[in-house]
Amino acid sequence: MPMNRKDYHPAWDYISQMILRRADGKCELCKARAGVENPVTGSIVILTVHHIDGDKRNDSPLNLLGLCQRCHLRLDAPYREKRRRLPTRDLFDTRGPDGGQP
Repeated sequence: MPMNRKDYHPAWDYISQMILRRADGKCELCKARAGVENPVTGSIVILTVHHIDGDKRNDSPLNLLGLCQRCHLRLDAPYREKRRRLPTRDLFDTRGPDGGQP
């Protein structure tokens, strides 16, 4: 799923570049090198930045990892599964607990 830029810090491009620089061109978990074939999947590795605690507002370097797509998807799997199990109406219901405005 593509990222929604309005969910991220205005300086996200700079922040993410700093994390990817720290990763030194390889996934911080599996060490797959960016720009070459992943030895497991055979696809070209592209590094992304992952929020460890899932909070897109927490841009502390201690909360961010430079990951290949495979590792990023693996770490996000529990979150995606939880979202998938929610009834659709709950995802879009903006009413407060009493049925009124939030």
